[in-house]
Amino acid sequence: MIDKVVLVIIDSLGIGELPDAWKYGDVGSNTLANLARAVKGLSLPHLEALGLGRLGSFQGVRPVDDPAGSYGRMSPKSPGKDTTTGHWELAGIILERPFPVYPGGFPPEIITSFEERTGRKILGNKAASGTEIIRELGEEHIRTGRPIVYTSADSVFQIAAHEEVIPVSDLYEMCRTAREILTGEHAVGRVIARPFTGRPGEFRRTERRHDFSLAPPRPNILTLLADAGRTVAAVGKVNDIFAGAGITLAVHTGNNMEGIDRTVELARSVPDGLIFTNLVEFDMVYGHRNDPEGYAAALEAFDRRLPEITASLGKRDMLIITADHGCDPTTASTDHSREYVPLLVAGPPVRQGVNLGTRETFADVAATLAAVFNLAAPAGRSFAGQILNPGR
Repeated sequence: MIDKVVLVIIDSLGIGELPDAWKYGDVGSNTLANLARAVKGLSLPHLEALGLGRLGSFQGVRPVDDPAGSYGRMSPKSPGKDTTTGHWELAGIILERPFPVYPGGFPPEIITSFEERTGRKILGNKAASGTEIIRELGEEHIRTGRPIVYTSADSVFQIAAHEEVIPVSDLYEMCRTAREILTGEHAVGRVIARPFTGRPGEFRRTERRHDFSLAPPRPNILTLLADAGRTVAAVGKVNDIFAGAGITLAVHTGNNMEGIDRTVELARSVPDGLIFTNLVEFDMVYGHRNDPEGYAAALEAFDRRLPEITASLGKRDMLIITADHGCDPTTASTDHSREYVPLLVAGPPVRQGVNLGTRETFADVAATLAAVFNLAAPAGRSFAGQILNPGR
């Protein structure tokens, strides 16, 4: 019997290209191995102890002989490599077709409708790095008051605005308008508010980013848990990714360390159910900005705090650490990468040293949660029987 599961997403920690990576332009991507090589070795003793080093060759991370947890890797079954797809599949939602993307910008009918409904002409309308586009268009935005609309290789409609030009509350309302427009064939995974501050040449994106996602289909493991009366606590951007569906407690955070703080607090105070945490800085601050040194430092900082998370677990609690996609900071691309992700499972009820192999879908996490909480699995194949000690 499991009381509680803490599910931590190290956002974008891929561990090697998938066989179909060529379709996405991601041949050669390996977020963890390449950043480890770039910084000449990582120090991750606690992740190493759980079996991370047995999932590939990562400079500085040893393949220990007796891992303290169960370990494996997972392949996404859904097409695509975006945040929503990865998180939804972890919850048991496998997509048959990818969300729409707009490498050449959004079609006129979308932009015209957005401008008419908001009463503002836009700037941009192209695929771009978020930091680069505010550097390019930020001064004109301040002068004209026109919001900056852009996208990326992901299925996103992003709106950047200086907080002193367009108040954040107004920016959020514009995003809600865009979310209403982007339906049917143009139903992008997320509309994202990207507020920033500062002067030209010194612009800085703030922590008041907000995602407006499509509502996920039911059932999924979050809605099943909530319907069964279990706590589903979302930490970080998880509540946004699922548009609040199945979430009984939402905790927004500004950075990784705050995310870990809130996760530990909830693990100690919530008696049962799921704590679902996303640590976004790996992806947003370091992966997309091609900063392997920053990514490595953030990963080592997480590793130093991992014992706090494990110490917060009760005798019948389980920890799962994984990712939603890759974002290799060493490649020319600044976009996500199509990669395998790690699967590390620990906690008092979990058997040590079990090799879970390569899972065919992220939905195996949802199936495992369903098994330990005595629910019908929405998708996937449970590994609960492989990892739980007899009598647990």
